[in-house]
Amino acid sequence: MNKPPGISSNSALQQVRRIYDAAKAGHTGALDPLATGMLPICLGEATKFSQHLLDSDKRYITTAKLGVRTDSSDADGAVVEEKPVPTDLTEDKIDAILQSEFSGEIEQVPSMFSALKHQGQPLYKLARKGIQVEVKPRKVTIHEIKLTALRDDEIDLEVYCSKGTYIRSIVEDLGHILGCGAHVKMLHRLDVGAFTADRMMSLDELRELVPENTTEEQQKGIQIELDKLLLPAWAAVDDLPAVRLNDQQTSLIMHGQAVANANYAEGSLIRLFGTSLDSDAERFLGVAEVVEQQLKPKRLICTEADQ
Repeated sequence: MNKPPGISSNSALQQVRRIYDAAKAGHTGALDPLATGMLPICLGEATKFSQHLLDSDKRYITTAKLGVRTDSSDADGAVVEEKPVPTDLTEDKIDAILQSEFSGEIEQVPSMFSALKHQGQPLYKLARKGIQVEVKPRKVTIHEIKLTALRDDEIDLEVYCSKGTYIRSIVEDLGHILGCGAHVKMLHRLDVGAFTADRMMSLDELRELVPENTTEEQQKGIQIELDKLLLPAWAAVDDLPAVRLNDQQTSLIMHGQAVANANYAEGSLIRLFGTSLDSDAERFLGVAEVVEQQLKPKRLICTEADQ
């Protein structure tokens, strides 16, 4: 989903859940209310594989406002400091800083307005109460960072990074190095793992498919169109190697037992496909981990008992 600005990720999630009338739903990595862009949403059994997307690399574009610092490091926060922007800034100078200070494995201190938890409480809730706690630096990896535009007191960046990277912290730290401070004016997430921006759709586009006051027959047609938009449950783990099991192996796996397989390295995660209970059709079973040359069930779509 292409999350709009001004609402929380959970609010967006709940709207999609209601549209699909899903009993269970989850998103894979929150975006701040100010932020827009890709928010993968898992429904039903697919929520079991959301962690894989949480661990994926992400790609963002952002606009940094120079000369103004805020308490949250973004435009939603209160201004805490203003300084003049250096007049000698050039694209080459900024790019040199980006490559030397923000490329590869770096350490960054997450904002107090992040969703990280301290003794069970999200940091942003503590920050809003005026409570400050020590936030330890964490290592993240910036695969690619580039300047895409420089305009007076604003710069545009594109960042391809590992999980856990805070773009606000990059902008805050860059502003400190430039000597004028900075905060995030705009933040848009383009990609999450293998999911790319061209696959997103907005809440408005989704709502247009669900008009009010429809007949029962029309509702069936609407549901068919909604279902066409859903990716398969294995989409979140599509980058994992796949193993197809025979009837006997399928039965063992779905009863929680391991099956022999010596083709993959210890600790590898594998997508499992097997035979359906009531037909010869292939179905997605879940994810297994290679343990001592066996495929050991790790996350299954459902067990035999659930059937």
